[in-house]
Amino acid sequence: MDDSKVVGGKVKKPGKRGRKPAKIDLKAKLERSRQSARECRARKKLRYQYLEELVSSRERAICALREELEMYKQWCMAMDQGKIPSEIKALLTGEEQGKAQQNSTKLAKAGKTEANSSNP
Repeated sequence: MDDSKVVGGKVKKPGKRGRKPAKIDLKAKLERSRQSARECRARKKLRYQYLEELVSSRERAICALREELEMYKQWCMAMDQGKIPSEIKALLTGEEQGKAQQNSTKLAKAGKTEANSSNP
């Protein structure tokens, strides 16, 4: 007997289920596959370039931070020996000048407000 089954009065032949693939031109399918592969390689190349740029920028930041840390270490060693580095003096005098400028600006603004409030 053959492998045919009778279901609901109809004869079904065994075989693959689902949609049958449409007959596609093999050359067109191959070209689409090649194009897709080219695009994939291009995306991969861009991704690697982006990651390399990211790594190099992070490495530069790390080097800058190491240099800054070394500078602070040298300042601390100098202060431990009782010397005050000129950079710290400059920072301190710069801060004092900044505070003095802020105070003078505040006083000038306060004087203007008082003058405006006394005039009717």
